[in-house]
Amino acid sequence: MTATSHRFDALTAEHMRAGGSWKWSTPGESHGRGLIGAFVAEMDFPVADAVADAVRRAADASQLGYLPDDWAADMADACSAFWGERFGWAPDPAWVRPVPDVLTAFTATVRHFTRPGSAVVLPTPAYMPFLTVPGMLDRELVQVPMPRSDGRLVLDLDAIDRAFADGAGLLVLTNPHNPTGRVFDDAELAALTEVVARHGARVFADEIHAPLTFGGARHRPYAASSSVAAGHTVTATSASKAWNTPGLKCGQVILSNAADAEHWAATGYLAEHGTATPGVLATTAAYRDARGWLDEVLAYLDGNRALLAGADLPGLDVTVPDGTYLAWLDGRGLALDEPPSAFLQREAGVVLTDGAACGEAGRGGMRLNLAMSRPVLTEALTRIRTALRA
Repeated sequence: MTATSHRFDALTAEHMRAGGSWKWSTPGESHGRGLIGAFVAEMDFPVADAVADAVRRAADASQLGYLPDDWAADMADACSAFWGERFGWAPDPAWVRPVPDVLTAFTATVRHFTRPGSAVVLPTPAYMPFLTVPGMLDRELVQVPMPRSDGRLVLDLDAIDRAFADGAGLLVLTNPHNPTGRVFDDAELAALTEVVARHGARVFADEIHAPLTFGGARHRPYAASSSVAAGHTVTATSASKAWNTPGLKCGQVILSNAADAEHWAATGYLAEHGTATPGVLATTAAYRDARGWLDEVLAYLDGNRALLAGADLPGLDVTVPDGTYLAWLDGRGLALDEPPSAFLQREAGVVLTDGAACGEAGRGGMRLNLAMSRPVLTEALTRIRTALRA
């Protein structure tokens, strides 16, 4: 390797296909080449030593039983301390509760913190399961497309206001935003709080990508933005995105007022019960002992963002993310008779998330995962450019 190369650069597509991850498991090839997985939101990078060591210690010590209270409390302390240092808000560790993942937290929030039968409001394009889970819970979903303002996607506060006026009870706020990479600012959060409070509604704040921001963008926990927001918010997060541990099944619910904490204590048992013990131990290690690894990954991802920003992708409107490692590619200008993601999988051999799966507002778009080695990302972008020029 050259003096300027990074250890992540050695991760080849062949290595990733052999590794067994879902992201690289799509069968087939394109023009005699293997497919490049760029759709599932997980990173290709090897986990931090502290995280791997925690998993090994758990296995060596047979710490694979049900989760004891003291390990959950230790994780809550580590999470609170990390959030305090990184985002200026250290929630009460007693109000940080273990769950397997954000979707479990979302399901529990809908069931236990909203009016029976009330609709769920979702700005779109959105993380795909948020479009399907409400229906599984017998809730109507109200999609609110995000308009563009000054070149960036924003919340449509008027449409959200109308949805609440019509009886909806919960807004899903994903920040940093998946799939567009937006990081909402203080003014946007304050304006949203006004609308939610006016209707006595609730917010489910999905902040799983909180540590993953770049440049001048900074994550602002919605519940910490005001006492009013704290009173109507259930926050969910996890180390799974920032430290690449989704298979360890450990997330956190963060309550931000005493009434919600008391209600969770009475209703949250089932949501907490499936949390994996090795995941809790690994998450504690990530928050405490793997911050240097996170900073290294952020710097590498920032380089991948720059690579995307400089790429020549004719016909695509590219949104380089301010947060997350997910970029949004608008392919409506290509005027294809098929989804752009299907075209690029066939002609370029790059597997992207079809924007239609992110809601009607996403139709014609694609989600691109940038969290791969730079040589592989270079190859993916080269293939896309070649297919678009053909």
